[in-house]
Amino acid sequence: MVFSCIIMQKVLTYPDHEKREIEEAYQLLLDSIKVEIDDTDRENIHTAYELAVEAHIKQRRKSGEPYILHPIEVARICAAEIGLGPTAIISALLHDVVEDTDVTQEEINARFGEKIGIIVNGLTKLDGLYNVPSPQAENFKKVIKTLLVDIRVVLIKMADRMHNMRTLGAMPQHKQLKIAAETSFIYAPLAHRLGLYNIKTEFQDLCMKVTDAEKYEEISKKLEDSEKDRNEYINKFIRPLRKSLESTGIEYRILGRPKSIYSIYNKIKTKKVPFEEIYDLFAVRVIVSVLPKLEKQVCWQVYSMVTDFYKPIPERLKDWVTTPKANGYESLHTTVVGPQGRFVEVQIRTERMDEIAERGFAAHWKYKGVTSQKENVYEQWLDTVRETLESQDGDAIEFVNDFKTSLYNEEVYVYTPKGDLIILPKGATALDFAFSIHSDVGYHCSAIKVNNKLVPMGYELQNGDQIWITTSKNQKPNKSWLKMTVTGKARGKIRAALREERKEQAEFGKEALGRKLKNNKVDFDEGTDVLVNHLKYKNRLDFYYDISTDSINLAAIFKDFKVEGGKLVLIEEEEPKAKVEENAPPIKRKRAETDFKPRLMINGEEGDSYDYTLATCCNPLQGDRVFAYVTAASGMKIHRTNCPNATHLMANYGYRIMKAEWIMTANSSFVADLVITGIDSGPGVIEKMSHTISSRMGLNIRSFHIDGNEGYFEAQVGLLVQNKDQLILAIRDLQNLEGISSVVRVEE
Repeated sequence: MVFSCIIMQKVLTYPDHEKREIEEAYQLLLDSIKVEIDDTDRENIHTAYELAVEAHIKQRRKSGEPYILHPIEVARICAAEIGLGPTAIISALLHDVVEDTDVTQEEINARFGEKIGIIVNGLTKLDGLYNVPSPQAENFKKVIKTLLVDIRVVLIKMADRMHNMRTLGAMPQHKQLKIAAETSFIYAPLAHRLGLYNIKTEFQDLCMKVTDAEKYEEISKKLEDSEKDRNEYINKFIRPLRKSLESTGIEYRILGRPKSIYSIYNKIKTKKVPFEEIYDLFAVRVIVSVLPKLEKQVCWQVYSMVTDFYKPIPERLKDWVTTPKANGYESLHTTVVGPQGRFVEVQIRTERMDEIAERGFAAHWKYKGVTSQKENVYEQWLDTVRETLESQDGDAIEFVNDFKTSLYNEEVYVYTPKGDLIILPKGATALDFAFSIHSDVGYHCSAIKVNNKLVPMGYELQNGDQIWITTSKNQKPNKSWLKMTVTGKARGKIRAALREERKEQAEFGKEALGRKLKNNKVDFDEGTDVLVNHLKYKNRLDFYYDISTDSINLAAIFKDFKVEGGKLVLIEEEEPKAKVEENAPPIKRKRAETDFKPRLMINGEEGDSYDYTLATCCNPLQGDRVFAYVTAASGMKIHRTNCPNATHLMANYGYRIMKAEWIMTANSSFVADLVITGIDSGPGVIEKMSHTISSRMGLNIRSFHIDGNEGYFEAQVGLLVQNKDQLILAIRDLQNLEGISSVVRVEE
């Protein structure tokens, strides 16, 4: 085969050790395929491999390794970790060739067929996105749209992102932050929604490793140090369960695994307790192998065995066997009091449930038809995505933010008057429910009853609520409805209705403008474009609408123009104002000379040549890992990399992000806020804390507020510190005081 010979000659241009590495990676891919493939599939996979090797022959990754190793590893992740078949494997091998090489989309279509061509096209980023508010959001939107064409595009994109995250170390820090933000913003929630638990968990951990490396390493080290004790405890916990399970003759597996680092960190933040006080650091999983018709019965039988030995905590029982999650997840979760009074989470599921929990969407189709319960979970969700897409036009950022509401972690279970179950994201309102039933029900919703009681449209739904909707043909959406809804479907439909109403109103403005231009003998299209550009409107529709509502005065506007040769010409001012493009680079201007200001390097230059301020949402300290964000109107803001707003900013406005680093100085001061909790032992508490801060540490207290209640106190303290190291020492000294339970830096 001539094509093959040419390829192999080019592979030989690699050093021998790299050639062996490529061949071993390809063989590992073939060994990872879990589905049945025939000779045609094998030939197509090999042809795709050869084409990818040739196409990427001159490329190398940032780490210096041959680029071809990346598509091979993406294909391996698709096969081994997601369980996809030959079509996805071929597409994964080819996923970068159109975007990064001379191979064309037409060549892919001709050689591999339309199906693979569609998938590869879906994986190719959009080009030339320079005049849009967010190129990232536009590409997100393209990927999301492919959900409706072939969901494998998104699954391959997950594998692509996973390999990039695993090999992120070779990238510059500011690029690592952008990639981690995108992953946290859209890919981790999407992995959750598609039931890819392991991928979602690893995404979250890898993102935390970038955005909050110190906390990640701290928790990782503590998990490593406690591994031996944890394993001994797990073995002690499951010993009596094994005897009980073996007596039933049920085939089973029991395993104990630690919670993810990200999950543990979230518990530390939300519960405001140190690592040592989190007892459910791990979960014990009992997996049984039974016939589908016996699944529910056996899961509850195992639950009964567990509670024979250990006392359950009733409010922490989660029955996702009877009512699976909206992403198809099925499992029975309970928390029990184990030996030494420690809380232990126990997850009970069957082998089928476990595979769906681990592999999500791909495994769901393997078992389709085995059980009728929630069989169409993905079809139902894709219908919702389709409706969200259909009701959107224009703003990609708006679309992506609406879509994100369909990727929810927590759910609320409510019922129709006939008793049908509806699953919505936690925080959804009664009006969201109306739109979830049908768009027309939402449009014409006039009154809502929950549990036979009249409620406002913005009422937040609770588990078990039963909802009745009253409609009126005279009712229609208004702008305030957007504040009463959270789901992408509802918000998209409301915006679509408002746009339609706006278009109708704008027609009156268009007619008025047409008359004015005709009277001045100016061409309508040319004259309109001149006015739209002059007044800086985004589009004609907004301009027409403002004319129709008298928000602008046409007569006054026309005074700024004269007509020459049938064209509108602006009458120049004596001193015309300089125009600044919306996406122009930040204007450098010297900061005001002030004493004790923090100093930074921004994009490798002295930060004083830029107009910047420290963001108040995260109050960065000297020593914190930071980045610079160019705002639309307020200069440059310096944020911490783990700022609550960082993910949104970097995922949607990556082109406005700039690298920033501290220049360490001894004469800068920053305000750091702490929340201190502990045992209220009387007036001496305040004296002990203030003595530690002021006398021992030599720090100034900017603010101090304390509340005590039934033997417990919470203090909010603002300190003036020079850098992060000084704050860490202050936290450590305060934590060592008798009676202090926790000292936490305020994150936002």
